[in-house]
Amino acid sequence: MSITRRGLAGLLGAGMFVPATLWAQDDPVHSAVRSTVFGGNAEFKTGMEFLIERGDPDVVSALLTSMRFSGRRVGDIAKVMETLTGESLGTNWFEWMLWQEKNPQIVPHPSLVPFKRELLLGVDQNFDVFLRPEYLKRNKMKIRLEEIAWGGVVKDGIPSLDNPKLIPATQADYLKDDDLVFGVSINGDERAYPLRIMGWHEMFNDVIGGVSVALAYCTLCGSGILFETQVAGRRKPLIFGSSGFLYRSNKLMFDRETHSLWNQYTGKPVVGPLVDSGIELKQRPVVITRWDSWKASHPDTRVLSENTGYRRNYGSGVVYQEYFASPDLMFPALVDQSAHRQKDYVFAVRQFGAARAWPLDAFTGRPVINDAIGGRALMLMGDPKKRSVRAYERGVHQFRATTGGGLLDEAGNRWTVTEEALVAPDGTQLPRVAGHISYWFAWDNYLGDAASVYSD
Repeated sequence: MSITRRGLAGLLGAGMFVPATLWAQDDPVHSAVRSTVFGGNAEFKTGMEFLIERGDPDVVSALLTSMRFSGRRVGDIAKVMETLTGESLGTNWFEWMLWQEKNPQIVPHPSLVPFKRELLLGVDQNFDVFLRPEYLKRNKMKIRLEEIAWGGVVKDGIPSLDNPKLIPATQADYLKDDDLVFGVSINGDERAYPLRIMGWHEMFNDVIGGVSVALAYCTLCGSGILFETQVAGRRKPLIFGSSGFLYRSNKLMFDRETHSLWNQYTGKPVVGPLVDSGIELKQRPVVITRWDSWKASHPDTRVLSENTGYRRNYGSGVVYQEYFASPDLMFPALVDQSAHRQKDYVFAVRQFGAARAWPLDAFTGRPVINDAIGGRALMLMGDPKKRSVRAYERGVHQFRATTGGGLLDEAGNRWTVTEEALVAPDGTQLPRVAGHISYWFAWDNYLGDAASVYSD
């Protein structure tokens, strides 16, 4: 079974779900919440009356989960939720999810674990590797179970590209000049991964310049992050895929060795065997830019072939066309929009023990910004038209751009810009700093007060 996110609404109303496991019925709260999806009319009515009389909002997370699977009962379920919370949000699942995020003090009733498992395993039995009861204990998770949302696909329903076929730039006649690509260069190995292909796969696992890496592309948060996958203390590199789950509109990826769920945005495991491992994946530099620009500066680049082994429409502007063009989110996430709109682009850096974001529009008319993060001086070169930003350490220097696109320091010396470093006339090098583009909402939602934001 393969389900696109676009087909989510129709699927949820199709009444196609059946119990994955029959659970013990000795818990009246569990029985009541189960009745929303699996009970007859009389059982459902009795169950809702019981929950209202009980009067505790700790069942709202379970009722909110059932809203996506209960068909015509949604209105009645919403009335119970309104009674228990005093909120008037009707049948708006999106708004109820935001309410839940705002109220972390409400700890869900223990019945949420078996109930949510039963519903999600009814979608795909393969979800069991992520949702073992021992992984879902509240003190064993780094995220809230109640905020894990099904993204509308089964496990690997968005298939990763593992060591995909690459072709020379001269053979990539399917690409248009203004197509955006993820550009990567490691140890002289130059690669381009077009967004029009990666939008269908959201993940590649590859070896570039002798380094095992994975690009985790969350289309919903506009963020493609390149991670090293060889982790200290582990014999083999980790290999990642897409779980089918989201958290605050962010992709939850998984590693194929332990089936732990990982936060795509932070590179940390959040559910499963690795949750207390202390692992945080190291980032590598990646840039988004136009194909003609990358090809001109990297004539020996190889590029992803359309021959991926999957049948998809890899045309320009096809994948997620409506979402990318809309100011709205597809899944719920709280976001502070007082200074930036939720889908404004920022360039995000988490290095040197700090986190900082630069709005992409800050580079309009200003291709070079001298700034700092965590006490480390940085120089950033950006081009909003290409959605491109690169960051480098700058040491004691102050840089400026020339009208021809060159780079000069405070003494007028011309530096060479490479993917790995800034190079002075005398050969001195200042290293590249890893970062990535992201929608504002993802940065704000995951880092918030722990990060700083550049302003003019």
